[in-house]
Amino acid sequence: MKYTFAAFCLCGLITLAAPARAADPWLTIPGGDGPGHGKRVVLISGDDEYRSEVMLPQLALILARRHGFDCTVLFAIDPKDGTINPDIQNNIPGLESLRKADLMILFTRMRKLPDEQMKEIVDYVDSGRPIVGVRTATHAFANPPGTTYARFDWESKEAGWEGGFGRRVLGETWVDHHGHHGSQSTRGIVAPGAADHPILRGIKDGDIWGPTDVYKLHLPLPESCHTLVLGQVLSGMKRDDPPVAGEQNDPMMPIAWTNTYTGAAGKPARVFTSTIGASQDISNEGVRRLLVNACYWCVGLEEKITPQIDVNLIGKYHGIPFGFGGFARGVKPADINVKTTF
Repeated sequence: MKYTFAAFCLCGLITLAAPARAADPWLTIPGGDGPGHGKRVVLISGDDEYRSEVMLPQLALILARRHGFDCTVLFAIDPKDGTINPDIQNNIPGLESLRKADLMILFTRMRKLPDEQMKEIVDYVDSGRPIVGVRTATHAFANPPGTTYARFDWESKEAGWEGGFGRRVLGETWVDHHGHHGSQSTRGIVAPGAADHPILRGIKDGDIWGPTDVYKLHLPLPESCHTLVLGQVLSGMKRDDPPVAGEQNDPMMPIAWTNTYTGAAGKPARVFTSTIGASQDISNEGVRRLLVNACYWCVGLEEKITPQIDVNLIGKYHGIPFGFGGFARGVKPADINVKTTF
């Protein structure tokens, strides 16, 4: 289904953002008061299926307005007309904002970025600063053999970089769908021994739910990873559907975990990955809490995480269903910056 600009607005993407220069192909949301005041977060969208261009601006609004982080949201931009177009695989303007970032949140899928853009991401990863990867970030890049950053390709075979950025940095690359895509949803179950982790404060079994399916992973994850949440495959697309019986849930696959990655700078970085977090998924409070808590933890503010921190949506938000080609046409980042709640 194709979405118009009106539908884009009704999905709650546009609200309370700071005015931007019309030429800016990104969204800037200054932080208010809160524990994150003074910390800069760059959120990078660019997937063609799960509507990261809708989800990340809402997450940025929550982080900025409710928690004080300064947020910049980047998009896949069509150079012909300056509109947000996730089908454009090779252009995400504004990645130089990562040079001053305290946290990178990455939600891209199989991007083929030019070297000058890819270098900004690689330099950030090498710096030892923290990373949050969402859903398709496990297969964030498609850099074919022979290119400068081929090791970041999701299918990389380079020694030490097998599985590319996903496997080497986040802890896993794309393997397959584990739940049946579009017919089996996901319920989050706290992993054994993980209940006391700061990221899970305020989260219990069943709080996390989303219509996206569980991803298949190679088990066990690397020793550097710590599984936080397991994905229970449900028999249908409703939150109260029963879990399926059999091997799909025995064992359950991780859907959220932490990792530690040490890049060229020699500084270990805190890394968090969640394979749940699509546009529709964050309509669920548990998913939002997971992601917001993870941002606090990644930047070293875990002592500020409480079960009561505010993760309420800003504006009327209704995530766009996942699917290829389902993005809103004709929307520029500057169009998002109207002082209206939809």
